[in-house]
Amino acid sequence: MGKFQKTRAAVLAAAALGLFAVSAYAAGKTDKGAAQTARKKAGGRTVLRVQADVVPHAELLEFVKPKLAAQGISLEIITTTDSSLANEQTANGEFDANFFQHEPYLKSIVAERGFDLVNGGNIHVEPIGAYSAKYRAKEQLPDKAKIAIPNDATNEYRALRILEQEGFIRLKQGTDVYQTTVGNTVAAYLKPVTLVELDSALILRVKADFDAYITNTNKILEAGIDPASALFREGRDSPYANILAIKAGRKDDPALRALYQALTGEEVRRFIESTYKGAVIPAF
Repeated sequence: MGKFQKTRAAVLAAAALGLFAVSAYAAGKTDKGAAQTARKKAGGRTVLRVQADVVPHAELLEFVKPKLAAQGISLEIITTTDSSLANEQTANGEFDANFFQHEPYLKSIVAERGFDLVNGGNIHVEPIGAYSAKYRAKEQLPDKAKIAIPNDATNEYRALRILEQEGFIRLKQGTDVYQTTVGNTVAAYLKPVTLVELDSALILRVKADFDAYITNTNKILEAGIDPASALFREGRDSPYANILAIKAGRKDDPALRALYQALTGEEVRRFIESTYKGAVIPAF
């Protein structure tokens, strides 16, 4: 078993524990004193608790864990496939940072919930793409193809944006990317397709019901699907870089700065490029 396979196995094994920890918090079982402690010391070491999606986020964190340990920083990685509570938990101090989202999504949540969270640094881009359980190329999609797209803030706009770029639709000018729906955003259908808005967590479960589906690369990787099988996807110019989200008052925190610097080092760039083969792109 190679180094990356061992890392991925460790991450996936830890995911079950991470899911339990997040569920316990949601049930109100977490220690409130610990939740209010942004950073803790253990044996003279700084402890950073970071919530992360399993792939590739937790894999990147595992990769830099030894480098941070050499600087006296113990990295605790809490993995989950459902990040719906992560921003709230970061805002209240349960996590020191989270690593699963892009800045437009964070801004939409901050506007909605008022969390005092900011972008702690761009790390990588996961190009959103169109995939199919039935077809191997865009040109094979039939007339009246049924395409599933995510319905969450900004990811729906991303999906519609690449459908426009690929010649399926034309979007209205001046669209609010945080309030996007098919009904208020699509100006015209240039090809006869049906777009179905779904919760992003459901799309892969029902992919066989659609001619094509659009979803994020991390979900494709988690599902063991080859990202190179995309019918089409965003390019390197995507504005949706995944970020570290932190509390605004901790932008100058030395441990969080060290975490960002570790995640944007040349070793990580090489790891991303060699491991994900274009499915994940460095944003630094």
